[in-house]
Amino acid sequence: MMRHLATLLLCLSLFGLPAFAQNGPLRIEITEGVIEPLPYAVPNFVAESGAAGEYGANIARVIADDLTGTGLFREIPASAYISQISDFAAPVQYADWKAINAQALVTGAVNVSGNTLTVKFRVYDVFSGAELGSGLQLAGTVDGWRRIAHKVADTVYSRITGEGGYFDSRVVFVSETGPKDDRKKRLAIMDYDGANVQYLTGSEAIVLAPRFSPNGDRVLYTSYETGFPRIYVLDVGNVQRRVLQQQDGTMSFAPRFAPNGQTVVYSLTQGGNTDIYTLDIASGAGSRLTDAPSIETAPSYSPDGTQIVFESDRSGSQQLYVMPAGGGEARRISFGQGRYGTPVWSPRGDLVAFTKQNNGRFHIGVMRLDGSEERLLTASFLDEGPTWAPNGRVLMFTRETQGAGGRASLYSVDISGRNLKPVRTPEGASDPSWSPLQN
Repeated sequence: MMRHLATLLLCLSLFGLPAFAQNGPLRIEITEGVIEPLPYAVPNFVAESGAAGEYGANIARVIADDLTGTGLFREIPASAYISQISDFAAPVQYADWKAINAQALVTGAVNVSGNTLTVKFRVYDVFSGAELGSGLQLAGTVDGWRRIAHKVADTVYSRITGEGGYFDSRVVFVSETGPKDDRKKRLAIMDYDGANVQYLTGSEAIVLAPRFSPNGDRVLYTSYETGFPRIYVLDVGNVQRRVLQQQDGTMSFAPRFAPNGQTVVYSLTQGGNTDIYTLDIASGAGSRLTDAPSIETAPSYSPDGTQIVFESDRSGSQQLYVMPAGGGEARRISFGQGRYGTPVWSPRGDLVAFTKQNNGRFHIGVMRLDGSEERLLTASFLDEGPTWAPNGRVLMFTRETQGAGGRASLYSVDISGRNLKPVRTPEGASDPSWSPLQN
């Protein structure tokens, strides 16, 4: 059963992932580049206490929004239902769900006791008439109902696609207000879908390039509050921060954590030369990884911490290179027309995402580590700064519109390039960084 369902997402792969044999009822057909989303139903979760009714409906809505938002699923509206789920323990009437062409069904129940919210749920393959995996129960606070909904959606997504989910995650970004010539910027954090926005800094100084730590508890970012760009590390839980050590007269920027969470890689400009350095956060000990007259910047570690991808103009134009994590000889991986920048390694380790500028247009793209299978996913006046979802299947980036009244906003796109959509934010937004899944 799971072999059949696992083909759902794997058939979308454009990068040579192994395919599973397809002889089961659940499938996505790709015809002339068009993916047929899988139809599913998620009725309101059954209220098992007087205070649970509203939460049952809201949780079902968030789950539906998560699944439909991937582009892989199509929700069947409640108006089409023949059966109604009024008892979580009652047998599923598969014939009624087959009649409306539902291929997957999610049912659940909610109980509220004081400040504790408990959610039970099951996932069914309608056509085979069997449950996918075992039912699960999650508990949390009433205020955390959205997180529980995202966790349910992650489980559903994983059981149907065979891949990890990404809904119970957060995004740190730069919130922007004001006109283009006097834009105020401050750090903010939100759920992946734009809910629960919280501000981490004021707008007194320009802030750039926030980046999550591997476990999501800290954020690196660049601030101009001293007049020079300097790197700060901020604890997300208590919003306390400290500046990373650097020499006077230098400018440091483009920071990222190493996979161990203890080392930072960044660019430093000194004496008109820009190179890549590492810094141990605890001891302050650092090392220089590049030493060239060219500009070397935007470093990003491989998931195993053994390599770094970065951008450099050493060949005469802005291109992407990969070198050992300790420095040494670098090999060029980008060879197409145009300029390449802001590379970031996929959490799966198989791809590098990047920004490309060519013929007056900006693109978000992906390629393999040998530079092959380059695919441009977007095209716009200004698209830049991709960041990966925890499962390595979706990218978020900044898109800015043209003209004096141009506004920066966040968009997401999957690695097929077929599911481009805006990410809601209360104000302008740029420089997103996607967290890992929350614990």
